[in-house]
Amino acid sequence: MTVHRFISIPYPADTILLHSCCAPCSSGIIDYLLDQNIKPIIFYFNPNIFPTEEYEIRKAENKRYANALEIPFVDADYSYDRWKIKLNHLSDEPERGQRCLECFKIRLVETASYAHSNGYKIFATTLASSRWKSLTQINEAGNYAASLFPDVTFWANNWRKNGLAQNQAKIIREYNFYRQQYCGCEYSLCSV
Repeated sequence: MTVHRFISIPYPADTILLHSCCAPCSSGIIDYLLDQNIKPIIFYFNPNIFPTEEYEIRKAENKRYANALEIPFVDADYSYDRWKIKLNHLSDEPERGQRCLECFKIRLVETASYAHSNGYKIFATTLASSRWKSLTQINEAGNYAASLFPDVTFWANNWRKNGLAQNQAKIIREYNFYRQQYCGCEYSLCSV
């Protein structure tokens, strides 16, 4: 593990529900949390990923990493058809447009709901470690999700700073993670 400068957590906690989009994006954050004696519970809810084979590859890599570190992995429902119905009207939106914000909201509301139902007080998302995503949109979606469940707090943080991106790159090489070439949804696949 790498020693990191502490990033202020919303309030003292030893457990956090961590929405994970993929193993590469999760790696630096998970390493940081473990270094701070904060136990992450990986919550894998990504109904946007297309096709199903891509979803299964990303999930398997996430599980492999969780198993290697002996941390819990929650495999949420894959519901691509329901996701597409909700966002199809935004199919022409560019990457980082309104479609992405709505996609983040779907995923983070589900995460906040799980946190609420299972007694987790803080949740965060590994989406915030991707340089390809809008941190403003991610934080808006996370804060929106948390507003629906008053007993849950979203940890809005720029997980790209304080050496986390460099450590992430090191872990990706060490584990030889599968690295996807697009966000995950069929709309982003078409823009590659």
